[in-house]
Amino acid sequence: MTENEKQPRSRRRPARLLLGALSGLLAGAAALAVAEAVAGAVRPQAGPVVAVGGAAIDRTPAGLKDWAIRNFGTDDKLVLQLGILAALALFAVALGTVALWFRRAGAAGVLVIGAVGALAATGRPDSTGPADALPSLAGAAAGAVLLYLLAGRLAPRAPVPGTAPSGADWDRRGFVVAAAAAAVASAGAGTLGRFLSGAGGRDALASRDRIVLPAAGSPAPAVPKGAGPRIAGLSPFLTPTGAFYRVDTALVVPKVDATTWRLRIHGRGVARPVTLSYEDLLRRDLVERDITLTCVSNEVGGPYVGNARWTGVRLAGLLAECGVQPPSRGGPADQLVARSVDGMTIGSPVEDVMDGRDALLALGMNGEPLPFAHGFPVRMVVPGLYGYVSACKWIKEIELTTFDSYDPYWVRRGWAREAPVKTQSRIDTPRPFARPRTGTVMVAGVAWAQHRGIDKVEVRVDDGPWQGARLAAEDTTDTWRQWSFPWQATKGGHTLTVRATDRTGQVQTERRTRTIPDGASGWHSVVVTVDCPPRNHLSPSPRRQHALP
Repeated sequence: MTENEKQPRSRRRPARLLLGALSGLLAGAAALAVAEAVAGAVRPQAGPVVAVGGAAIDRTPAGLKDWAIRNFGTDDKLVLQLGILAALALFAVALGTVALWFRRAGAAGVLVIGAVGALAATGRPDSTGPADALPSLAGAAAGAVLLYLLAGRLAPRAPVPGTAPSGADWDRRGFVVAAAAAAVASAGAGTLGRFLSGAGGRDALASRDRIVLPAAGSPAPAVPKGAGPRIAGLSPFLTPTGAFYRVDTALVVPKVDATTWRLRIHGRGVARPVTLSYEDLLRRDLVERDITLTCVSNEVGGPYVGNARWTGVRLAGLLAECGVQPPSRGGPADQLVARSVDGMTIGSPVEDVMDGRDALLALGMNGEPLPFAHGFPVRMVVPGLYGYVSACKWIKEIELTTFDSYDPYWVRRGWAREAPVKTQSRIDTPRPFARPRTGTVMVAGVAWAQHRGIDKVEVRVDDGPWQGARLAAEDTTDTWRQWSFPWQATKGGHTLTVRATDRTGQVQTERRTRTIPDGASGWHSVVVTVDCPPRNHLSPSPRRQHALP
């Protein structure tokens, strides 16, 4: 009797089920590895995880997206990708178990998942055609074949004629060899995929490294002395590039080669359509401006606002050269639709872009070429408008049209067509639930009302009266303004609240609203607990002092 026959059937079955689940996981890993390798040769964005993730983002309700940004911040895309991988792993385990009894059905399940990935890839706005289906289909074919083979190694073997029955045994050695070979091959395919995906990125990196931004013909005015007071915990006046917020729908940051990049301007009212290269923009007169950007997903007191120095070309000047007139001057187009290389569409009011504000096609950020994560090689920057209606990154096309004839990406998902930035303020220090000591506590933060400017900031302690804060020097009306308030803190729990007033006289509203459909509103408050400073342990206590002669 063999060792396998000595084991009760009830003990052999769980082991076989575990090996079936392992077969499914190995087949799933092989499918993803092959798919990513093919995507590296075709187009990295056509990989199944990116394609399915992008499709999921497109179909996610606006409220759920807002919740994800609020809870996961800039890690929301990582969480989504991990969720997709976890779901694929569960499907793989299920299919591997099914294949123990129905090999063809398990393999067919892998092909179905591949077909879903192929449909997601070809249905993306940035799809380049049927070739985008190849990664998912090739990966599914590899995974299906592997699962079929592994399940065959786990199938009960018929007894050899003339020998004693061996029980419900399977080809252990064949399974181990096949599983090990599959794991090694998958690792190799994954490495190849990363290499191929990075090849196009290396060209883009090289093109960025070669760029030297010329000096701006219209440099940014010097930041006034006192615009950025040095207060512990207060955001710096100019946000470092590495700390600048990033909110977009791209699961993979596009890496565009500046030498091959082109921008097409066309559409309604464009008398002279034009296609521009990066070099064409570099040869134009550049302007440099400090501009604060705000994401519409920024909650009251949230982090998705930053101030940077942008270098670029005046967008209004380019449009005027193409013969574009704003609606106030009889132009037929009231919406400018910017299209990104990743398929994003963003609609901006033509009137706002051409009303004299510093609307830019930005090439630089804080003195350097744009980082890839912030739109290299070129992005739009329009002060006074939330990013989803102005700040198209990785831009490749500008079409002049009307609001009535076209709804961009976010408008189709329930957001407002036009979204000027609301007057807002934020307390940076003290942080929520801080425990400052009694005495003078510096309360400080930032306030913004881009293209209108901040006229006043007030602070309230608990339910007391509003008191004016000290305003730092103003750079321009398109940048945020820092403020501070020396608070004489008393022991106990306190609520600190801030509000701002812009240059039009509009006071920041107390009414709390969600970010949907056109930005959050409300006053920012923090709760702190003030402690008494510890007594000097070297000083005698009052009781001890009384006891001394």
